[in-house]
Amino acid sequence: MIGTAWVSAQGRSCKFAAFGTQIMIRIPSFISQKWWPFCNDRTGNIALSFALLLVPLIGAVGASLDYVRAYNTRSKMQSDLDTALLAAIKSVGSVDEAALQKRVEQWFAAQTDLSAAAYQVADIGVDVTNVTITATARSAVPTTLMQVLGVRNVDVSVSSTVQGPGQAYMNVYVVLDKSASMLLAATAQGQSTMLSSPAKCAFACHTAEGTTFKYKTKTYSNVYDLSLAMGIKLRADVSVSAVGEILNLVAVSDPKEERIKVGLYTLGQTTKEVLGPALSISSARKLLTSNSSGLTSSTSEAGTYFDTSLASLGKLVGNGGDGKTAGNPKKLVLLLTDGIQSERNWVLQSNSGIRFPSSASILQTVVTPLNSKWCQSIKDQNVSFGVLYTEYLPMTWDWGYNATVGKTMNSSSFASVWNGTIASGGGAKTRLEYIPVALKECASAKDLFLHAESEDEIKAGLSELFKQYLSKVRLAS
Repeated sequence: MIGTAWVSAQGRSCKFAAFGTQIMIRIPSFISQKWWPFCNDRTGNIALSFALLLVPLIGAVGASLDYVRAYNTRSKMQSDLDTALLAAIKSVGSVDEAALQKRVEQWFAAQTDLSAAAYQVADIGVDVTNVTITATARSAVPTTLMQVLGVRNVDVSVSSTVQGPGQAYMNVYVVLDKSASMLLAATAQGQSTMLSSPAKCAFACHTAEGTTFKYKTKTYSNVYDLSLAMGIKLRADVSVSAVGEILNLVAVSDPKEERIKVGLYTLGQTTKEVLGPALSISSARKLLTSNSSGLTSSTSEAGTYFDTSLASLGKLVGNGGDGKTAGNPKKLVLLLTDGIQSERNWVLQSNSGIRFPSSASILQTVVTPLNSKWCQSIKDQNVSFGVLYTEYLPMTWDWGYNATVGKTMNSSSFASVWNGTIASGGGAKTRLEYIPVALKECASAKDLFLHAESEDEIKAGLSELFKQYLSKVRLAS
């Protein structure tokens, strides 16, 4: 038992027992018999036991502390090595292998808080064809209390493999929602200005036949021309500006116009190809600002049917590839939309619907968020799908909003007409609140969905989606 001991004198020996172990102590013959009684003296047994066990106890405690330190160091090294490889993968193809290895070492050194003498990065391998980098990092973590046991260091080693697009060939399909609702003033302030204008309407698409609007010294025959004269930016205008930012990023990422093709499309009752995937950024810029292209806010469509238009888009995009060759590029769709499945004629509430010509009673109920199932067929073609939600701002002062987007999902025809499945707990949400739920499901990944309200947010959001895709790599280990 701990803290107990017994001794006995047998010949010239003493026995000491503690913790179930006996220790025989031989007493030299030159020691007088008078010292033998000390063998029977139990005074100081606990101190003696503690002294004998102190070193292993310190070693045991030290092992716990030092291995926790080593584990934390290993976790930090793994994160740092992953970060270094993620950064370096973007340079595959643009620098030689030696320079790339040096870059990995520099990135790792910049991330880690270990001293240069305490670690090393080795076994760096570069596979340009498969756009892959592998590396191993090693370190010897100095011990503290374990040094009483003679253990000076704990060796730590981590490995990582990163694979990604790098310098892959790529097609980017930019798709602009051309619904009439995209001609809504882009900001709450813009909507307020439009409401106080002679038109008293926040939508540039709404025009009463035979009505004119006087602003300053001129007269305008429609709300759209009035909005231009007032300098009001519409959501469609902001979308076009955001696409311009994408073209800038492509020009930086592929300055020689060798790898990244950009296509421009409009989405309404169907999908129309304005520009097939092309390397020429200048051609895309010209079309982006031309009213005749159908991309600008000068035009809109009477209906937005994602079920038919996304099916049409899927045929235009085709199957995505591995990006190793120009003939087998990776493919990314970037959709800018307010996410509403609708047709303009519901406002009239008459038998004039495009798809529901004799069903005036359901025209309001079919104005719903898109069904995310319609995006799946494109994703199934090995195509990445990014969505920027140009946020549909609440308009509680508008009877049309309150009759459609402001109503609940349960009151809509989302399930009965559009074959949608409402997410758990989503039935009580307004259709406005459900839009981001549907669009998130439409995107290929969480980081390929963003929603934005202001002009700056929309521009930055679309750029961020593209950057996310460019930097999106897969940790293979």
